[in-house]
Amino acid sequence: MRTIVITGASDGIGAAASRQLVARGHRVVLVGRSPKKTRAVAAELGTPYHLADFSDLAQVRRLAGELLDAYSRIDVLANNAGGVFGKRQLTGDGFEQTFQVNHLGPFLLTNLLRERLVESEASVIQTASAAARLFSRFDVTDLDAARRYSGWRAYGNAKLANILFTRELQRRWGSDGVSAVAFHPGVVATNFAGNTGGALRWMYHSPLARRLLTTTDEGGKRLVFLADGTPRGDWLPGAYYENDRVTKTHRLATDPRLAQELWERSAEMVQLG
Repeated sequence: MRTIVITGASDGIGAAASRQLVARGHRVVLVGRSPKKTRAVAAELGTPYHLADFSDLAQVRRLAGELLDAYSRIDVLANNAGGVFGKRQLTGDGFEQTFQVNHLGPFLLTNLLRERLVESEASVIQTASAAARLFSRFDVTDLDAARRYSGWRAYGNAKLANILFTRELQRRWGSDGVSAVAFHPGVVATNFAGNTGGALRWMYHSPLARRLLTTTDEGGKRLVFLADGTPRGDWLPGAYYENDRVTKTHRLATDPRLAQELWERSAEMVQLG
């Protein structure tokens, strides 16, 4: 039995994966933004839960403290929380919302849990996306998209950041026993993109489009494949997966200098010591 922490677990593939992992006998710890939804899933599954909004880094820091106090082992950290936003907005921390929720929040949480993850020889899973390959126009000098913004581009950039973070995490922590991996869950029919408008919202919410999307259960299975699997046995640390297979993504995703620079800039942004 593994202790598996899943963020973004109150809905969508996070909730679906939690159900599947509990059914397999694992101890799942839910993290969600919505108190009502998170409590409902926790009550259904009989699992512990914690609340945190990743658009507020103080809440991420509080969450890390709660997890360290509550769990002597964390075998898997699934950084699944995310979102896409149609308009450029800054968080209270001063960062572009898409980048903070999808990258800076998970980056901070993972680093604050470092000692426990190393002790547990944990797997760190990033829910990335094929959007990194399709829409990213990545500029490490403009991570807040101050010069130009579109919802798709910002989301693609954040998902590429997830993959770069995975590569650099594996390089830095792999020798300490931590295994990192990123994956695309499919274009899943969830409440994702609810804060957007136009074509982006239509893609996720129209009845016609939703027939073409992956179900939450199928998306959840792709997270379960990694969370329930064994690094170096079932999957390759440092890799990016689509449909349970190692897949090429954006050409910049394998740039080691860019991955290192992103890590360093991210550490400065969240004020890691």
